[in-house]
Amino acid sequence: MPRQYVCLWFDHQAQDAAEFYTSVFPHSTIGTIARYPEGSGDRAGEVLTVGFELDGVPYVALNGGPQFTFDEAISITIDCKDQAEIDHYWDALTADGGEEGPCGWLKDRFGLSWQVVPENWDEIASGDGDRAAKVFGAMMTMKKLDIAALEAAGNS
Repeated sequence: MPRQYVCLWFDHQAQDAAEFYTSVFPHSTIGTIARYPEGSGDRAGEVLTVGFELDGVPYVALNGGPQFTFDEAISITIDCKDQAEIDHYWDALTADGGEEGPCGWLKDRFGLSWQVVPENWDEIASGDGDRAAKVFGAMMTMKKLDIAALEAAGNS
């Protein structure tokens, strides 16, 4: 199977975003930084792409200009092992201009949407119809997900 990776389109913030994301996720690195070549008009010499990995997952950040922006149709999901991990990613990604959304969704300061969820979400939310409805109802009242509250709702 051919290699696959996510390309994130920015106006001028590709390197800033890659540096921010690699500071938030452990075991992350910035790789190749390519620049617009001479003859590229007013962008010559500016960063074109930044290759980076977040905990081993490859990404490319592209400074493509203002034509396209992020929206909620695409998000990156972070499966967290516990509440401390949810808190870490939630706090880091909403800092400095990020925005909390409903039900474990947020936008970071670059406008990219993330879902910060427990890795055992299927287990928490599964079960008979009544349990699932209770967990869903509790989730609908939350911004950052509270694992204990979701489990309590499911067990009530």
